[in-house]
Amino acid sequence: MKKRIVVLDDWEQNFKKQATSQSDWQAVEANANITIHSDTLRGAKLVEALQGADAVILMRDRTPFKADLIAQLPNLKYVVFTGTRNTQIDFEALAARGIPVGCTAFGPSKENTCEITWALILGAVKQLESNASLMRSGQWRDAIGTVPMSLLSGQRLGVIGLGEIGSRVAKVGLAFGMDVVCWSPNMTPERAAAKGVTSVSLEELLTSSKVVSLHIVPSPATKHFMNAERLAMMRSDAVLINTSRATLVDMDALQATLAKASQPEASASQSGCGFAGIDVYNEEPVPADHPIRKLPNVLLTPHVGFVCEPVFQNFDNGV
Repeated sequence: MKKRIVVLDDWEQNFKKQATSQSDWQAVEANANITIHSDTLRGAKLVEALQGADAVILMRDRTPFKADLIAQLPNLKYVVFTGTRNTQIDFEALAARGIPVGCTAFGPSKENTCEITWALILGAVKQLESNASLMRSGQWRDAIGTVPMSLLSGQRLGVIGLGEIGSRVAKVGLAFGMDVVCWSPNMTPERAAAKGVTSVSLEELLTSSKVVSLHIVPSPATKHFMNAERLAMMRSDAVLINTSRATLVDMDALQATLAKASQPEASASQSGCGFAGIDVYNEEPVPADHPIRKLPNVLLTPHVGFVCEPVFQNFDNGV
């Protein structure tokens, strides 16, 4: 009897397309029945989709795969996820059932996340969205003229977390002529200096940086790391960038901070994050009527920090 394989969260509808060859798929389908889901499934619909599955392939950490769900899948024998880290899987529950878990190579996702980070930084600081909108509508300047753009060169870039992605982001900042500083819970001056940047306190980083970019690992200790208090410490012209994980930011607090900063009466002298570039969200896809979509001082991308062709080729061929 053929095994049943279920693929979840293929939002890009790219999983089968990236197979090395059609013959590869024919070989797989000769031995297994494969169902690929491109929509987000939750609750009863998710359980129904997984019934009878011998193996489950999780695209990223888009669907929580916890003990209560695992208990409803008596046939489950194997789980594989794309990438090397997944915060949504209950590994202990799988181990208790003796179900092995595999993962696939990242591919150049770190490089792509760095590029998306800088796309958001440049888009925010250079007002690309609003200026492109003017051109698309046949205009040249808006009613009050164009406010002079900020210059990144000579400004301070604060990188929170100097791992593989944070280090890449810092390197680009240095190439732009920025003063790059960093902070993380275990940062030392020596580690920072090895990357050509300066270690400072978190308070100094937040209060002095034009751009603050988040690259620390999500954990219970870093949940809502950027809360209302820390957002309020930032400069009024500062840009917060999050291409890491949504859990690092209290999104309700960020939304309130940005809404306040977007008001005409907002003073340039007041503190508090004035603009944000976001690629990751608590709920994905983000609901069409979510209030954050309406804010004028936020640049949003649909979680594409890892979405590039070489990454998906590695994922699909690895699976």
